[in-house]
Amino acid sequence: MNTDQIIEWLLKGDVSIQYQVYRDLLDVEKKDLQERIAIEGWGQMFLSKQNPNGHWGLRFYQPKWISTHYTLLDLRNLNLPQNNELVRETIDLVLQNGKSADGGIPLGPSTLEYSDICVNGMFLNYASYFNTAENHLHSIVDCILDEIMPDGGFNCCTLRTGAKHSSFHTTISVLEGITEFMVAGHLYRIDGIRSAIASAIEFLLQHQLFISDRTGQIINMDFLKLAYPFRWKYDILRVLDYFQYAGIEWDDRLHPALDFILKKKNKEGTWNLPAAHPGQVHFTMEEAGKASRWNTLRVLRILKHFKIEYFM
Repeated sequence: MNTDQIIEWLLKGDVSIQYQVYRDLLDVEKKDLQERIAIEGWGQMFLSKQNPNGHWGLRFYQPKWISTHYTLLDLRNLNLPQNNELVRETIDLVLQNGKSADGGIPLGPSTLEYSDICVNGMFLNYASYFNTAENHLHSIVDCILDEIMPDGGFNCCTLRTGAKHSSFHTTISVLEGITEFMVAGHLYRIDGIRSAIASAIEFLLQHQLFISDRTGQIINMDFLKLAYPFRWKYDILRVLDYFQYAGIEWDDRLHPALDFILKKKNKEGTWNLPAAHPGQVHFTMEEAGKASRWNTLRVLRILKHFKIEYFM
């Protein structure tokens, strides 16, 4: 397929895909399409699973992946309209239930002493996106910035196991969260946030996104599993998509990751979806092993951002 045919194929997908194709690949903002995400397709299906008490699943974090937390993350990534009242009320409900002693979001009653930095990053991401009042997010920002590791990244196991090295999983979740906080126009601790973004990006680049800086070996083969939804898990497509969203400039240390992704392209010019991360789901958006509109869209907007030709 040529470029026009790929775009045509993408535009036959869910309305959330259509909206992001117009916005990210064709530079056309179609608010009418975005409004439809709440009333049809995947967006409507997620919203229809909400319980009368305002939550999804059993509670905020249980069970994976149908809990309130991961459903809100899915809805944010669909680009549901930011003024959706159902979602905003649920985020307020989570905040009303109280925070951990460190100012972060507790996973449940047993985690009131300290929170999970991965979850704080993801919560900050969707809460900022859905226009949660900035002052309600200050303690979460404080909690995150207090956890910067000496190597520049973040690790949710610092308090639990005394981890000394940053986690790629935690670092990308934090980057997405503090970046969305800035995108929302918030200025609280802005210098510290900018510094944290710079140091975390450099941590990832030092490892070429997936390669050990000590041994030169692949750190974790799962980093090359381009699953969607990605949940809390790190992979090279997720982080490259973050780079394009955040407007990060090209760095030659991105070559190995991008080369790997380009080699995964089908002869038709699409990218497949691998097996999903195990866990319960509300429904399946795309079939594993088949051409994926999510992955194809994400790769194409990465290549567009870095001005890389991708069709022969």
